[in-house]
Order: sequence, then structure tokens, then C-alpha cells
Amino acid sequence: MKYFPVFLNVAQKPIALVGGGAAAVAKLRLLLKTEAEVTVYDPAPEAQIQAWEQDGRLKISKEPLSLDLARQAHLIYAASEDDSRDSQTQEIAHAAGTWFNWVDNLQHSQFITPAIVDRDPVIVAIGTEGSAPVVARAIKRDIEERLPQNLRTLASLGQSFRSLVLALPFSRLRRDFWSKFYFSKGPAAYDAAGEAGAKRALHDMLTEFKDTSPKQGHVDFVGAGPGDPTLLTHKARVLLHEADVILHDRLVDPRILELARREATMIEVGKTGFGQAMAQEDIHQLMLAHVAQGAQVVRLKSGDPTVFGRLDEELEALAAHDVSYSIVPGITAASAAAAAVGRSLTRRGRNAQFRLITGHDMAGYAEQDWRALAKPGAVAAIYMGKKAARFIQGRLLMHGADPRTPVSIIENSSRPEQVIREAPLNALAKALHDLAGPAVLLYGLSPRSAAEHVFEPQEADLCL
Repeated sequence: MKYFPVFLNVAQKPIALVGGGAAAVAKLRLLLKTEAEVTVYDPAPEAQIQAWEQDGRLKISKEPLSLDLARQAHLIYAASEDDSRDSQTQEIAHAAGTWFNWVDNLQHSQFITPAIVDRDPVIVAIGTEGSAPVVARAIKRDIEERLPQNLRTLASLGQSFRSLVLALPFSRLRRDFWSKFYFSKGPAAYDAAGEAGAKRALHDMLTEFKDTSPKQGHVDFVGAGPGDPTLLTHKARVLLHEADVILHDRLVDPRILELARREATMIEVGKTGFGQAMAQEDIHQLMLAHVAQGAQVVRLKSGDPTVFGRLDEELEALAAHDVSYSIVPGITAASAAAAAVGRSLTRRGRNAQFRLITGHDMAGYAEQDWRALAKPGAVAAIYMGKKAARFIQGRLLMHGADPRTPVSIIENSSRPEQVIREAPLNALAKALHDLAGPAVLLYGLSPRSAAEHVFEPQEADLCL
């Protein structure tokens, strides 16, 4: 993020705008919505600007912007549509140390003015870092259609009522109160009886919520998918936005965590194969502790919670304490990996079954039905198989697997840093040695464009 969004208090602050043509008028339509003291510096501004001066909404100076006046300004806009004049304004602003914007010139601007949806005091700013103003306008249009026109009044009422709502516990109950007021009770009451009706609705709701028993805590087990945030289910996105506490795996992509409410408590409870990890019992106790406080907890697991996610252990811990829960599936790594290599996990005439196996379990390297996997046409997705690669390779070859059986290796599946390789079974361990990220092995499948990804071992690398 190159530009950091902030809201500046410009009430009674001087803002200077140099220029008096169409670009100046367009910028002034926005600036005059503020409580700033705007001065236009131009010898012959357009009639609209002169009309605004007559209405007392701005001042006009026919003298040029001086260095002393620039030092007093809070912001300076160059909008003369004359490069030479705007460049001169830029030099003055820089000499004065005042923040400067050259209208429609991103390169020479210190700040940009976003597209704005105005429901004052509710203000929505939309920025594209100057790269796609058409997109910003489209988003603005969509938001304007979604926000009720009376939101301005409702927000003002809500602000005046906020101290009384502090009587409600700081939790989901308080958020539910405001959500109900702004998006259902408030608009309906305002439409029926105006501002007085909205005020009555606030008082009635406060009585109602004070008498409401605190909601019980709840846990949602949510699949984060393989990494790409666009692969999240809609339900997963909703729950992330509503969660009070998020307990997430180490491998959950940071872009997915960004979708959560800023106020949510984030706790990493990740595990590392054969490495340091939070004890499973500690994870159980964390969930129970937050639920006991009435929190809505999201237990965010990479991939799908039901696939090698220790889900049953956590469900049993909740059930033992009568804690409610739900399970939201996610795209498991095997599905994303198959999509990445352009292959189906099952195919008529090739494999009548497909296996999901893990490279290691609580006891160490995981034993499998190697004889069945070694048969021609067998297909399996191997999770957590990097460190166990030599073990898996040896077991399969020992049980008669063809040394040339293809294995697709997909590291960081669906993410920008995704890597795809193919190796024959007898070179599997060597092909994995330099991969640092999480990887899924698709045993029995080669990438559709195999020639681009093939790992070519030297004779010494082969394990026959």
C-alpha cells in the first residue's frame, strides 16, 4: 500500500486552491462540503466560483499565492490546468512545507483525494492510488445505492446516544444493537415518524437489549482453503467479518486474515511438522476460555477442516462442555493442486479410487497400504510429505511401484508464489530438497504441461 488512508480535520483550517477553471470547480464541489476555509487564487475565476464567493462559501484572491500564505495553508491544490503555473505552485508549496496536490497529476502530488460517499458523519473514501478512477467511481455508485439516504440523520442520533449504549457489555451484544438500529429499526422508525420516531426506537431498543440474556459463545470451524482469498466461500467471509476471536493455523494466508474485523483478536495456534507447535490441549482451552466470555470464535484452518485438521479432537473438546459449533468447508489442498496441474483426481479406466494420505502422524512417518498404492493407475494426494519423501519413496519402491511413476509437486498451491514440478518416483526426495513452503504431492499424476515442469535427475540422484 503506497498511500495510507486518513481523515484530516480541516474545520476552520485554511485550504488554498490555485486556479479558476473547470478543474478548480470540480475540486471545489468536494472541498466545499467540508468546514474548511477555502481561498481560490485566480485573477478571473469562472462564474460558479464567483457565485460561491457571493454566498460566503469561499474567498477569492486575484493576487498570486505567496510563500507566507502557503505556510499558513493546511493543504494546497494546483488546479489551473497550466503546467507552468501549477509547477510554480508546487515549488511554493514545497518551500512552505505544506501538503500539495496537483490535480490529475499523480506523479507530482504528495497526497490524493479519493472518491467519497457522503452521508456525513458517515464518510466512505475509495481510492485506487490514482491508477483506476473509473473503478473508484463504480464502487462509489454501488455503495451509494446500499446506504440509506437518512443514514446522515441516524448516525447523528446514534452519536448522541452512544454514551447510553455503553451500559451494554462490550461484546457482540453492543454490535448487534447498532446493526439493528442502522439497518432495520432506525430506518423504519424514521420513515414512519421522522427523527422523533428514530429517537424513540433507540430508547425502546436499549430497554430491549438490557433485558436480553447474553448470547452464548459459539465456535465456527472455517476452512481457509489453499491460500487464494478468492477461493473462500461466501459463508467463510461473513463469519470472518463477524468473529470476536480468530484462532488460525500457521499456514493461513495473511491476505485472508485481512478480511477479518480490525477489532477481532487474532491468535496463531499453528503447528509445524516435526517442529514446535502449540499443544492441542492448549488450543482446546483457548477456545473454551473465549466461548465462556460469550465470544463468537472462528477456528480458522488451512484447506478444509475435515482433512488432516485434527477436527475431531477439537469437536470432542467442545462437546464435552456443551459448546455449540458449526463446520464451514473449504477447498482442500488436493483439489487446488489438481486444478493447478490441469488434472482430474479420478478418471474412468485409470483409477476407481483416490486416496488422501499424510506423510506423518503423531507416531512419526505414517504407514499406509503401500501394496495398494504401488499398483499401476493408483492416485493419491500426499499431505505433509516433504520431510517424509524419502520414506514414502522407499516404501512404494519396496512394494513394487514403477520407479517411473509420475509425481506432481505443488508448492504454495493457488498462491502467487506457487511452484509446480514433476519428478519420477525414484527421484522424488531429490526434487523436493530446495522447497521451503507447504507442498502437496499428487502421486500418479503428471502436470498436463509436464514438459515445462519436469525435474530431470542425474543418475546419482536416482533411488532404484
